[in-house]
Amino acid sequence: MLNSYKTLIAIPAYNEEECIEATVEELRRVAPEFDFVVINDGSRDKTLAICRRLGCEVVDMPINCGLTVGFQTAAKYALAHGYDAMVQFDADGQHKPEYIAKLVEQMQRSDSDIVVGSRFLNVPKGSSLRMVGARMITLLIKVLTGTRVSDPTSGLRLFNRRVLELFATDDSLNPEPETIALLLRRGFKVSEVQVGMRERQGGESYLNLARSISYMARVFVSLLFVQWFR
Repeated sequence: MLNSYKTLIAIPAYNEEECIEATVEELRRVAPEFDFVVINDGSRDKTLAICRRLGCEVVDMPINCGLTVGFQTAAKYALAHGYDAMVQFDADGQHKPEYIAKLVEQMQRSDSDIVVGSRFLNVPKGSSLRMVGARMITLLIKVLTGTRVSDPTSGLRLFNRRVLELFATDDSLNPEPETIALLLRRGFKVSEVQVGMRERQGGESYLNLARSISYMARVFVSLLFVQWFR
């Protein structure tokens, strides 16, 4: 059944030389039935060289364009190569490839447009500042759309072709919680699957405390105000 549903794994990577090799090797070992492409987002370290050495399919962006442009690039690649769906998968080792098949199964079973790999579908959130922010985003999405998304900030997501076509043509969309809320309001179906995740396996996260606060504030503003004009 899975083989008939052509799914691409898209791996955005920016300066991930410490993690990318292990991520690729684990994907090949655990989920060999899926194709993958690395979107090298203008890395200044050895990320590209490692991917070339490993024989990866790579889209090499000459400058760092950020997650949104990288995701749009991956969506266009998936559409051009005839994929039915695309998984957003981190390069830093946080995501576990054994859950990819479960996302695909859920999409097929529920006819969802987006399937989120949720850390909190059946597991309660912690009490850190980031988890408090995540709870507030979950509540806002519920109020705005009527749908509860337990892990709106999860980066492990599966998108079907209908959603990829939107991302490929609408530069105002980003792979973030506010777009999930917007698509819910437009009638797209979102479901979740319980997954486990690890800590980053090397390198440094972009989201330090200050940037995490800024990120949450931006999401709140977009959910509360910006989307009403779209």
